[in-house]
Amino acid sequence: MAPPSSYMAIVTMALLMLLLGSSTAQLSTNYYCKSCPKLFPTVKSAVQSAIVKEARMGASLLRLFFHDCFVNGCDGSILLDDTSSFIGEKNAAPNVNSARGFNVVDNIKSKVEEACPGVVSCADILAITARDSVVILGGPNWDVKLGRRDARTASQAAANNSIPPPTSNLNQLISKFQAVGLSTRDLVALAGSHTIGQARCTSFRARVYNETNIDKSFAQTRQSKCPRTSGSGDNNLAPLDLQTPTAFENNYFKNLVNKKGLLHSDQQLFNGGSTDSIVRKYSNSLSNFNADFVAGMIKMGDIKPLTGSNGEIRKNCRRVN
Repeated sequence: MAPPSSYMAIVTMALLMLLLGSSTAQLSTNYYCKSCPKLFPTVKSAVQSAIVKEARMGASLLRLFFHDCFVNGCDGSILLDDTSSFIGEKNAAPNVNSARGFNVVDNIKSKVEEACPGVVSCADILAITARDSVVILGGPNWDVKLGRRDARTASQAAANNSIPPPTSNLNQLISKFQAVGLSTRDLVALAGSHTIGQARCTSFRARVYNETNIDKSFAQTRQSKCPRTSGSGDNNLAPLDLQTPTAFENNYFKNLVNKKGLLHSDQQLFNGGSTDSIVRKYSNSLSNFNADFVAGMIKMGDIKPLTGSNGEIRKNCRRVN
C-alpha cells in the first residue's frame, strides 16, 4: 500500500488531470485565433453576399443554428444528408420543405477550407453564420464561443421530438426549452428571432382562420395569400414580422401585444400567461431585448457541444469523413 504522502500526490495529480481535461473541453471565443486567423472575415463576407442576394437568408441561417442545437446539441448534425446507416434531420417534420440555406453553408465551408483546411468544424460555422446574420440585419453583436466538433451521425426521430412545432402552447414551449437547459426568459428572447424571416401557409393557416386572439384585419391580410383549404397555397409565404421582416429589432414583440403574432406559438407568449410581462418589457425596450437575446444565443450555443477527441472536423458538411 502506498504511504499517505504518495497517496495524496496521486490523488492531487488525478484531480489536476481531471481539471485540465475539463478545461480543454470548454468553448472559447479565441479558439481559432492562431489556427485560422482569417475565419471571421471569411465567413462574414460569404454571409453578407448571401443576404444581399436574398434578404430572407439571414433568418434561414439563424434558424439552422437553432434547429441544430436543439437536437442532441450544437454538433452540425442538421447538415448531414441521409445515409444507409442513419436517417438524418433534414427530412424531419420541423425541417422538411422548411429548413434552408444548406447551399450557403456549403459555400462558406469551402471558403473556410481554402483559408485553413481541416481546422474549422461545420458546427462552429453555423454558430458564426447565425451571429453574422443577426448583425448584418441590424441586430446586436457578440463574441461567439467556438471549439465544437462535428457529429458523425444524425437523428430524424430526435429532431421530430426536440424542436417545438408552431402549434405549441406556452407550457409545451417552456418544457422544450427547459429540456435543453434554457429558461423561460431565454425562450421569449430567442423567439424574438421571429422579427426576421417568413413562414409557410401550412404553419399559420389554423391560426388566421380559427383563433380569436388575433387582430381581425391582420387575420384577413394573411388569409388573402393562405387559402383555407389544405393543399391549396401550402407553401405561400408570409413575414413573421409584418412591419420589418428583414430588420432585426423588437417589432415582433410589439406585434404580439397587438395580437398580430403570425404563428400560434408566437401569440402564446402574450396571451394572459406567465410570459406576458417579458414580452411587454421587450416591446418597450430594444436594449433589454438585445441583451437577453445575446445571452440566450450564447447559452444555446453551449448545449452539449462535442469537444476534445469526440466527433470530427468534417471536410464536407453534408457527410462524415
